[in-house]
Amino acid sequence: MHPFAVAGLQLNISGRQSNLPHICDRIEMLMHLYPWVQMVLVSELATFGGWTGNAVPLPSEVEETYRRLAAKHSIWLIPGSLYEQTSGGIYNTAPVINPAGEVIARFRKMFPFMPYETGVESGTEFCVFDVPDVGRFGVSICYDMWMPETSRTLAAMGAEVILHPTLTGSIDRDVELSIVRATAAMNQCYVIDINGIGDGGNGRSLLVSPTGDVLYQAGSNEEMLPIELDLDRVRRSREVGLKGLGQPLKSFRDRVVDFPVYDRVSGVAAYLDSLGPLEKMARGSRAGIAGPSDADPVESPAVPAPVTGHGLGAPPPAAGNA
Repeated sequence: MHPFAVAGLQLNISGRQSNLPHICDRIEMLMHLYPWVQMVLVSELATFGGWTGNAVPLPSEVEETYRRLAAKHSIWLIPGSLYEQTSGGIYNTAPVINPAGEVIARFRKMFPFMPYETGVESGTEFCVFDVPDVGRFGVSICYDMWMPETSRTLAAMGAEVILHPTLTGSIDRDVELSIVRATAAMNQCYVIDINGIGDGGNGRSLLVSPTGDVLYQAGSNEEMLPIELDLDRVRRSREVGLKGLGQPLKSFRDRVVDFPVYDRVSGVAAYLDSLGPLEKMARGSRAGIAGPSDADPVESPAVPAPVTGHGLGAPPPAAGNA
């Protein structure tokens, strides 16, 4: 058995001001109540909320505060993410801090939640790290998990636990919870999915086993979620199969097929180019609520209007009118 104690913090997050004092206070209380915890994970964009105007360069005094806290309690600390200001743009970045208070990695979210997370660049490097004598952990942020290739890559790199800070306050949280369970089952690993509340999300953080079973699901209030993981369960599942049945990682390893969809010049994914630009739907679009001009009946052919190069059925507004 390789036990390791991880705790998620589902916290009430303000979207416009610093949540640093509250996060630090809750970590102090967590370690007072559960001194056996060895790793702490906080939700996405917990420190300053989801406003890019609060972006800071890294390293920073904020990160230094987290470093001191990790060293004080000798814990691994992933304090969610924060917007990182760089010369190349803004990234949604999660620091990984070891029990000595050292930043050993900074993971930049690969798939900003477009078209809503505008002005945020995409990271390009995966993040896995080893906890000595325990196992390998990977980091994924929110919308990354909607692209199964990201989780599969972490598993292929040896990740036995995927740490997944998220900020989801929308009606698709139920879908996301299904994706969390499916990710754990398909990759035969633990998934620790921590959401915020208030401006930081609608809660329901989820701890899932390598067999896809829910170990614990939080409600919609502030909660501490300490749990002891046994990484031998991951290794056993990957050896003999999920519940003694499917062995998806071995099957993927031994695949005969290559996937031409990943070759951008193969033409296999040409259909995707017909979907139009990645942009927020506006009122009056096919996906939006009808605008005043659409309320009156008009004579038109029964067939839908053709898709234009600018979106679904309508060109963009003139410059300066957006």
